[in-house]
Amino acid sequence: MARYASVLELIGDTPIVDVSALSPKSNVTILAKLEGRNPAGSVKDRVAISLIDAAEAQGALVPGEPDQVLIEPSSGNTGIALAMVCRLRGYHLKVVLPSNVSPERRQLLVAWGAEIIDSPGTEGSNGAVRLAQRLASEHPEWVFLYQYANPSNPLAHYRSTGPEILHDVPEITHFVAGLGTSGTLMGVGRYLKENKPDTQVWAVEPPSGEMVDGLRSLDDGYIPPIFLDNHGAEMLDRKVVVRPKESIEWTRRMTEVGLFVGISSGAIMAGAVKCANMVPDDQRATIVTIACDDGWKYLSTGAWSDDIDEVVERAKRIIYF
Repeated sequence: MARYASVLELIGDTPIVDVSALSPKSNVTILAKLEGRNPAGSVKDRVAISLIDAAEAQGALVPGEPDQVLIEPSSGNTGIALAMVCRLRGYHLKVVLPSNVSPERRQLLVAWGAEIIDSPGTEGSNGAVRLAQRLASEHPEWVFLYQYANPSNPLAHYRSTGPEILHDVPEITHFVAGLGTSGTLMGVGRYLKENKPDTQVWAVEPPSGEMVDGLRSLDDGYIPPIFLDNHGAEMLDRKVVVRPKESIEWTRRMTEVGLFVGISSGAIMAGAVKCANMVPDDQRATIVTIACDDGWKYLSTGAWSDDIDEVVERAKRIIYF
């Protein structure tokens, strides 16, 4: 068994598992990369360490110097991952958090010592972004990493997630991931397009005006700068729409292959199944998806136990991701 000096060394190199039992076609293999195996529990661990390493390399953060403050808007896993890394690196993190996030989110942030600044729940994650931007401008001494525009976000996936996928699944034909900050899609997509150009990159998004945990519709008006900077519209081969109820249904179905995953992972699997259905019967395909995190942070949603329609309605009031 390997021995590690820090849990930060455990970020990345996550396993890939065959979930083809959920594939609608025998000629289509579906594989899921289990990002919940990262130490803070999600794919955002990769982004958090990348953001902070870059800030240190640029001199914006100085390891060991006291009273250094970071501020970041988040409604979920990025804030949690940053809180873990900041706790280990000795930085004070302020997380601007919508007031209607789930209790699991708040408790995890507090556990790793983050300070929570509430933003109006009615304004969602976009409201948290606006408040963080205002506070950062009022306090130039604070470090504002801003994952939505920071090139170190997609670079984390270009340097790690993409190479891991191609190494483990050289026969990949499709990569399907959720459209949130777009960091995973842009980083992995660019790596795959450069190293295996015929790989198709598909984005999963909700319909405009509807909320699927962890995902966003570009038609709602906010387009992450890193999506524009990386020419996302040209990189993507297709976008597929998944509605809130579908995301819950497929989150539940993931337990059929032994995976207890978060709601965005269910949405991505729903998108992968739609992708599989479009593969001609006389062709073979291998789809790789991202299981962004595990389901433990979603137990208060009742996603596995309550009536699905009740869960969907509840998610309109409470942010779970």
